[in-house]
Amino acid sequence: MAERKPSESRVSLAELRRVLPLVAGLLVLLAVWLGWSGIQQWRHEHLEKGLLKARDASLTQSEQTLLAQTKQFSDRLATPAVQQALASGDAAAASAALSKGWAQAGPAQILPADLDAVYADPAAFGYGKLALLEEALIQEQPVARVVRDGEQSLLGLAASAQGRVVFVSLPLATLTDAFKGSAVPERAYLGLRQGGYSIIQAGDGSLSEGAESMARPVGKSGLRVVAALPYGSEAALGMGTIASLILATIFAALAVLVVLVTTGRLKLNLRRKPGEAVIEHSSDTTLAEALQREPAPVRAPVSRPGIGPQVEVIAPTGQRMEVEPGIFRAYDIRGVVGSTLSVEVAERIGQSIGSLMEEQGLSDIVVGRDGRLSGPELSAGLIEGLRKAGRNVIDIGLAPTPVAYFAAFHLRTGSCVAVTGSHNPPDYNGFKIVIGGQTLSGDAITDLYERINEHRLHETANPGSLMQRQVDDDYIQRIADDVQLDRPLKVVVDAGNGVAGGIVPQLLEAIGADVIPLYCDVDGTFPNHHPDPSEPHNLEDLIQTVKRFDADIGLAFDGDADRLGVVTKEGTIIYPDRLLMLFAADVLERNPGAMVIYDVKCTGKLQGWILRHGGTPMMSQTGHSLIKAKMRETGAELAGEMSGHFFFQERWYGFDDGMYASARLLEILAARPETPSEVLNELPNALSTPELKLALGANDDAHEIVQRFVDSASFEGARLTTIDGLRADWEDGWGLLRASNTTPVLVLRFEGESQQALDRIQDSFRRHLAEVAPQVRITF
Repeated sequence: MAERKPSESRVSLAELRRVLPLVAGLLVLLAVWLGWSGIQQWRHEHLEKGLLKARDASLTQSEQTLLAQTKQFSDRLATPAVQQALASGDAAAASAALSKGWAQAGPAQILPADLDAVYADPAAFGYGKLALLEEALIQEQPVARVVRDGEQSLLGLAASAQGRVVFVSLPLATLTDAFKGSAVPERAYLGLRQGGYSIIQAGDGSLSEGAESMARPVGKSGLRVVAALPYGSEAALGMGTIASLILATIFAALAVLVVLVTTGRLKLNLRRKPGEAVIEHSSDTTLAEALQREPAPVRAPVSRPGIGPQVEVIAPTGQRMEVEPGIFRAYDIRGVVGSTLSVEVAERIGQSIGSLMEEQGLSDIVVGRDGRLSGPELSAGLIEGLRKAGRNVIDIGLAPTPVAYFAAFHLRTGSCVAVTGSHNPPDYNGFKIVIGGQTLSGDAITDLYERINEHRLHETANPGSLMQRQVDDDYIQRIADDVQLDRPLKVVVDAGNGVAGGIVPQLLEAIGADVIPLYCDVDGTFPNHHPDPSEPHNLEDLIQTVKRFDADIGLAFDGDADRLGVVTKEGTIIYPDRLLMLFAADVLERNPGAMVIYDVKCTGKLQGWILRHGGTPMMSQTGHSLIKAKMRETGAELAGEMSGHFFFQERWYGFDDGMYASARLLEILAARPETPSEVLNELPNALSTPELKLALGANDDAHEIVQRFVDSASFEGARLTTIDGLRADWEDGWGLLRASNTTPVLVLRFEGESQQALDRIQDSFRRHLAEVAPQVRITF
């Protein structure tokens, strides 16, 4: 390289004068952006701190109020005057002694523990008060709950004493006055709730829907204090308050230095020092020319067959988000909130679903959610992700899964996501997904995870639209226009505090039933029993209530209302495979030769029943999404699972719907001259077990154990079916072993024509399973 004159080693001042103002402007913009972000975060943190303080204060005050009132109630019950009056059977004297000097209390009601007088007219007494008395009898200690008395809400207290149950009411202000003293920040929300009923609320009511995410229970009362904040702006570069403000200060200082240099107030020595390498500069070289000499590096796009280049998506923190692959199950997506499932994960899942829709040319999708406390937040995250991918979202809010399926047809989107944990514990939640009329399962679910993991997420410059729409009334009207009972039936409905409670009573009343609600307050903590009608112990309260009210039948629903359980007047549980017989006979009357699909867990008597009624039976793998796919493939008119999923294509849309199935069941029973119990008891039956579930250890693989069982099975005289685990059918019964696709358990079921046959088949499976997996604790 030729030697240059010293003057030529200077950086062109003209070039600096052109560039430095731009640099200064950029630094100022960055400083303002980061400063604003830091200030906004500080304000949000300050707001959150104030709200948490108010929430915790309200929680403490509410707990102290309930404790003080229940203690006063207990102390008054224990006084000699009250105890003597109760012992002598003088209810009037006991009531007077209990209320004496208790200025706020209403007249005490003292009732026999059998509550026969109350059950004679529960509507007049009040279902809430009745539930409180039943709880007092169970707990055997004073309990408190907010109850309705006509148009008025009261704080009710109840306790059992000497074979009687005592009820006293206090003004609701006894509870709410303490709550009113909390200093709630103006832009936040605070409320006191029982189930889905907001007793009192303060602050910004528009935030109420998302308030369950910060909820705290008030002891064991069933009350909870709920709270919500407005959404904070996304942190700049994923940094916290302090980091944003520090970096904003640094950028501002740099901007000042650049301005000083530009205006000549600060001189920079840019001469080359002796011995330094010579760098050529030219005041005539432009940025474009410099890039031509040495182009900027271009990152290779990620591409896949049939899919164009995708933009790598980074989590808001600036780091790759790790999404747990185990939440992507065989039939849906399901995880534990706060552990494997979060708002951020929900957003990525929404964007992944939206990316799949983009490839299929689909633009609109319905989103609904069940009554779990995490539902509003996860739903919001999912919707944000869908909109990022350019999808137009119709949010139907709180709705059973079948209503979300219905909305996809009714609103002509063909696609929907139900945010639901189904029948799982309260801390679970998940997503059931329909895209273009097909329920995603298996590889399609796995593909959603792979899109997230490989950053194949579509994102548009402008987000998709969002619209709120209620479709409950449309759903009820659609069914009531088609199904009406020939005669009224008295029905107890147990929603298990799931989302079915908000719609099933109205639906069944619309078709002509006399409905008695049980646990129909939507409460995502499921305070009374787990919302899973496939477990017999979850039906105990329903059985007792049916007997108490002398009802014709009892109906139970799971957490998102896509499954149905049934009990008779006498307390007999009618398992879903027998209900499917009744449905099949009805459908085949109008559709001779139609195919009826059932899963491997159903009774061996079902195949012959379908054939005798002129139908075509087909056994299938277990799984709601797999059965819906098989229905589309075969054109079947009806399908059912032992778990309580029923799928009607005839007169309906082919998706699993426990609520619609209950309407069709009542329609059949009301059209028959016999009592419902007589009709149901006529269905073929055999000695059988419910689903038996064997829990596995952390290192056990259910599918691997089942495969070893299948590979080494040798059941003499049995016909073996291996489409889903192993089912062995003998002439006098059958047994099944399969791996659950939703939980780490082995599922078994057995049936026999006699107790001897049932015991023999169970023993055969027991011995073989012990050989294949000796570490599994066998409990049958």
